Amino acid sequence: MENIVVTLENQIKTALDKFIATQNKELSKKFYINIERPKNSDHGDFATNIAFQVSKEYSVSPMQAAESISDYIDTSNLIERLEVTQPGFINLIINKQWIQSQVNQIREASFTFGDSNIGKDSKIQVEYVSVNPTGILHIGHARGAIIGNTISNVLSNNGFNVLDEYYLNDSGKQIDKFNQSVKIRYQQLFNINVDLPEDSYSGEDIIEIAKQIKDDHSDKFLDPNLDNELSSLAHNLIISKISHSLDQLDIRFDNWFSEKSLFNDGQFKKCLEEFEKQNLLINRDGAKWLQTTKLGEDKDNVILRSDATPTYFATDIAYHFDKFLIRKFHQVINVWGADHQGQIPRLNSALSALNIDTKNLKFILVQMVRFKKGEISEKLSKRLGTAIPLNDLVEEIGADACRFMFLYRSHDSQLEFDLDLATSQSSENPVYSVQYAHARTCSILENAKNLEMDLNPSNLSSLNSSFEISLIHKMLDLYDVIEVVIKNLEPHHLAHYSTDLASEFHAFYQHCRVISEDPKETELMNARLQLVDATRIVLKKCLNLMGISAPEKM
Repeated sequence: MENIVVTLENQIKTALDKFIATQNKELSKKFYINIERPKNSDHGDFATNIAFQVSKEYSVSPMQAAESISDYIDTSNLIERLEVTQPGFINLIINKQWIQSQVNQIREASFTFGDSNIGKDSKIQVEYVSVNPTGILHIGHARGAIIGNTISNVLSNNGFNVLDEYYLNDSGKQIDKFNQSVKIRYQQLFNINVDLPEDSYSGEDIIEIAKQIKDDHSDKFLDPNLDNELSSLAHNLIISKISHSLDQLDIRFDNWFSEKSLFNDGQFKKCLEEFEKQNLLINRDGAKWLQTTKLGEDKDNVILRSDATPTYFATDIAYHFDKFLIRKFHQVINVWGADHQGQIPRLNSALSALNIDTKNLKFILVQMVRFKKGEISEKLSKRLGTAIPLNDLVEEIGADACRFMFLYRSHDSQLEFDLDLATSQSSENPVYSVQYAHARTCSILENAKNLEMDLNPSNLSSLNSSFEISLIHKMLDLYDVIEVVIKNLEPHHLAHYSTDLASEFHAFYQHCRVISEDPKETELMNARLQLVDATRIVLKKCLNLMGISAPEKM
């Protein structure tokens, strides 16, 4: 099933080519044909501003260009008629029969509706969460996780070969500190008098890991010769807890990438050797520096500290070297916290020195979340203080509400999360409104089935009310919405589209009776049932892409 906007673009392009053929001058550049929905429906279903671009090329007014181009626009099928309006817009009115026919097109496409092959099997990696494995996930980690996962879902459905990856910082000082913290907590369980240093990890999750190790292995790891085995066990347990938290949000990674492998497999060494060849490394103050000033940055950056341990910047370089030059991803998307924004320019400079095209490296910078005061937020904060475990949030409001509310605002805007609203069963709660709309479609279809009403494709010409036509138009917008999500890496458009579609359906339901036992209305009822079924498909498609359940009853 073809995107209506793409079809219109092709028709306008054909008309433009015919117009150009009548002129004595070819265009000096290729024009982008923009098709959009007017804010005022009185101005047609779609509009294009192509005449403004063409008018400059041929030294005529936009109105003259619009009138000339419109003479070549095909109005025999998709486009029923058109209007040229000041100061030069071409407004397009879509053939109503064509619009009505799209109901069955949607039903035939089923859950492939909205999909395309825009990715053309391009190999793409989406890396998100990547929290240090030194403790459980907290609510602050949820937004990036859900945004990254939804982006991955959309890309996977549109022809991209996607790999979801969690980068494990499993080496370095923070891991040593984690291992030491678990060891001490384990020893304390056997009444061994050893104090936890001030800078240790002191959370309840560390104590729980120590207890689990004691329960499973008794006093085995009091033997200092088994410290490495104890550390490995603790590491696996915390990763298991992180994985379980993400699993509650229906997030599962294709790959958990070990930072250690960068050293074991030689990627880190290769990066240093390449920088050395380019005379970009210098020893200073006992440390090794990358001279990023030679690459256009304001200052140089430490690669190896004075104790020879690598910096986060150094391992970031090696990790991206592995992504692009070892595993050969065509494109990489990093979902980072907004506080990491300052690291991007120096990373891009270093990667460019390694002959990596940084145009293929995209960043989604996720702003912080604050929670609106209310009954649930007070309950959670009293339970465990400010660092609320992600598990507790999901347990309190549910995975669906959690996912939708974190998606609803643009990632570059700070989010005020209203926990009480997220659990309310009212039209003010957007996720409830969308899920309720889907459940309502299922209920209508179930009632029709019980009444043995026909749902086979039939004449749809009776779908003439403004509510019916508007609902069909809204469903057809899904292609455009998905294209915007992919182009801009902004999944919040999908959440907003879903609520708009739900609102259109609720309005249709309120004004158009779907089920009637009057035999005179059989054809109309059948057409409306098909419209309901198409709406069910599109609503479920959106919910699936967002990783949210589509309940059949509520």
